Amino acid sequence: MMLPQEVIAKKRDGDRLSEEEIRFFIEGLHDESITEGQVGAMAMAILLNGMAMDERVALTQAMRDSGTVVGWDLDGPVIDKHSTGGVGDNVSLMLAPALAACGAYVPMISGRGLGHTGGTLDKFDAIPGYRTQPDLDELRRVTQKVGCAIIGQTPDIAPADKRLYGIRDVTGTVESIDLITSSILSKKLAAGLDALVLDVKVGTGAFMATAEDADALARSLVEVANGAGCKTSAIITDMNEPLATAAGNALEVINAVRFLKMEEVDSRLWDVTVALGGQALFLAGLAKDAGDGEAKMRAAFESGQAAERFARMVSELGGPADFMENYERHLASASVVREIAPATPGFVSRIDTKGLGLTVVELGGGRVRAADPIDYAVGLDMLAGRGMRVDEDQPIARIHAASEDAADRAEARLRAAYRISDDAPRELPLEKGRIG
Repeated sequence: MMLPQEVIAKKRDGDRLSEEEIRFFIEGLHDESITEGQVGAMAMAILLNGMAMDERVALTQAMRDSGTVVGWDLDGPVIDKHSTGGVGDNVSLMLAPALAACGAYVPMISGRGLGHTGGTLDKFDAIPGYRTQPDLDELRRVTQKVGCAIIGQTPDIAPADKRLYGIRDVTGTVESIDLITSSILSKKLAAGLDALVLDVKVGTGAFMATAEDADALARSLVEVANGAGCKTSAIITDMNEPLATAAGNALEVINAVRFLKMEEVDSRLWDVTVALGGQALFLAGLAKDAGDGEAKMRAAFESGQAAERFARMVSELGGPADFMENYERHLASASVVREIAPATPGFVSRIDTKGLGLTVVELGGGRVRAADPIDYAVGLDMLAGRGMRVDEDQPIARIHAASEDAADRAEARLRAAYRISDDAPRELPLEKGRIG
């Protein structure tokens, strides 16, 4: 008979765990026969001593198998994307419907905001009536009918991960690449994917602030996912400035709708979305190479097919049938709207992107605690990017707040996050590399 303390001690001493030992521990985690203290001890042992690649694969598969692994019977490949989180990162809202327009099926299981980063589910919660927590039958129905469905993790999907994450959060073990890898991939692989593309962020607004950390996480995710049988690659992208010119839930939905309708398209957002989509279509066998996939993505947007899929997805999941036509009427708006001009004219030379994310949180557009309510109307838009000239006529941003006092506090944070110089900074590449 296997004992939890023996498995913990083995990893504590730096030894490699067998697949059987890992599955035993995750089963005990799921059925709660292993205590929170034991789970915390194991998480700390993994953080300090790490795991070999075969251990990471076994851990990810055991967590995936702790709940339902969705099966599909469709006439096209099932694919998805995951981002490690950033500010103004609303790529999923455009990417999923565009992939569906290209012949893929995209059951995208997304998360809520974490720390200074925005969450895809919080953006969809800004749409009246949209059901972000349907059951698996509804996920299957909408995915099959529309080609895409963006929802939250159901109780059936990787339940062991939910308990483990909660324990990691209070035991100082969130930063473990081994545990980050298994947490991300267990949920994605439980959706029954044929292919997965990853957007690993690096910079002042990312959890991975250094190139070395981002590369290590990207390689871990790609190797483990492929080892678990899912074709996967990663693109490492810059997060030294917001990806979109908006940050905040309703504001990012507006930004996405205007993108889908090709009315107003942020160049960085376009480049990342098309690159991720092209790579995903190639992995799934719907394009001969990434370049061909990118051409198909551009066509999906320019033809209006991506916008049509988005509208259908919103309607099928309970949102307004006329959302694309009347989105501003359906979305909440803030009481106070204030443009912020720079103290002196010049060029944006540096942005504390994490600081911008925290500004949105302080306005009420994110959570300090998991139970905190969200004000979907607040946030920032008209965000100036690096290298942009700003002056009295060109603000650094526009604040959407619930009160004048909240706008005052946001203005102070906003000014502290922007550095203005006489000369334009050198341009940073948006794409830092590809793995897999």
